Amino acid sequence: MKVSGSTFIVTGGASGLGLATVEHLCHGGANVVVADLNVASHSELPEGSVLEVADVCNENSIRHVVRRAVERFGALHGVVNCAGILGASRVVGREGPHDLALFSRVIQVNLVGTFNVVRLAAAEMTKTVPNESGERGVIINTSSISAFEGQIGQAAYAASKGGVASMTLPIARELAKFGIRIVAVAPGVFRTPMIDAAPEAVQQSLEQQVVFPPRLGNPLEFASFVKHIIENPMLNGSVMRLDGAVRLSAK
Repeated sequence: MKVSGSTFIVTGGASGLGLATVEHLCHGGANVVVADLNVASHSELPEGSVLEVADVCNENSIRHVVRRAVERFGALHGVVNCAGILGASRVVGREGPHDLALFSRVIQVNLVGTFNVVRLAAAEMTKTVPNESGERGVIINTSSISAFEGQIGQAAYAASKGGVASMTLPIARELAKFGIRIVAVAPGVFRTPMIDAAPEAVQQSLEQQVVFPPRLGNPLEFASFVKHIIENPMLNGSVMRLDGAVRLSAK
């Protein structure tokens, strides 16, 4: 699928990995609808993008975003799901057991919210005119290496990202008849506002675990990988690590 002239929705697109993806896709000639709740802190969005305040967990909110993409640009060709929260907590901490509401919230945003966007966007993409290869659309979800080696305190986050990874293949098998691909990217530790908010000692510990290049990832590296996935029709049904060979320690 060509990026130029295609229309994409990027959730969580007002900051971090999402913003880098929006900028890179727009630079490549795409039309992008940025869906994000946290619009107050967003940078100036590039030409070719429109901003929609949206909650990935809300059905009507995402229906509006999908409708907006089609009304503004004529069709929907892809989705990049970057919206997510962390919610770190020990199962048994100093103040007692893990707060169940927090666990549920992380699952709701990271997993249920991602699926909400997938199902509504996929339904719309089935109406898209296929290209010469029969391809109608591509869905890129953001998992995490924490899905495979979550650290202490990441039970909720790891569970949510593990769910994102696990639903990739069954959805790919189902959507194949429509010419829609889906993959999940499992990033390592990238320089994003989420990481910047962590204590300096935590940041240094994470950076020291990256094998090569020995540094935190640049969001542009995530964005360029997203663009490659869009353009490479053989990438489908897989969970792909983008992590500099890091393998997280227990803490």
